[in-house]
Amino acid sequence: MEEYVMEVDIIEFKAPTESNKALFIWDLQAGYSHAYIYERLFSAFSSFGPLFLVKVLPNSPSVSPGFYSLVKFYCSRHALQAQRSTDGTLLFQSTPVRLSTRQAPFLQFDNQLRSHSRCLELANHCLGFNGWPTRIINLKVLPSDSLEERQGHEASGRSQEVSGRSPKVSGRSKTTLRYRCLLELSFPQHNVSSRGVAVIEETFSLSGC
Repeated sequence: MEEYVMEVDIIEFKAPTESNKALFIWDLQAGYSHAYIYERLFSAFSSFGPLFLVKVLPNSPSVSPGFYSLVKFYCSRHALQAQRSTDGTLLFQSTPVRLSTRQAPFLQFDNQLRSHSRCLELANHCLGFNGWPTRIINLKVLPSDSLEERQGHEASGRSQEVSGRSPKVSGRSKTTLRYRCLLELSFPQHNVSSRGVAVIEETFSLSGC
């Protein structure tokens, strides 16, 4: 019986900081525009997996005219495949390019969460644009005098009105709104679904009240 091995990629929805997810492309010729190099590099390397960043920079004045580039992947396996497939090739120019994984301190990025739009872009790339519908099961406005809020006010020695509006300070007042959302994420092709809940709170300053 033939054994089946499945490769699984674990992709975190945050800025990749590991050196094995970053590739430097050297010896890019000076005869092309910055925009053209960016477009061709993005097209070439995005075929290996979702990209976090493509950055094209001019060479130092101490070396020959031209450019170099930093390409960051979300997955180290994709970066390795890209390096093995493109190192020493022409890509889009008449001379070969060199690739390395050397890390540059001035191009480091904070290990922070991605914006909602970037997360959607990454999810669509990995799961397919029609592969993961979502639906809101329940959306509820929570009372402003919930347990968490009462505990916070008891600790600070302050109280808040049931409406969520605090007393005026210097002609301005604040209103706190809190929502709870129950969301379901489905993967129809695999007959799998998952539910999650989140609470969002926003405080607004009101003037002229």
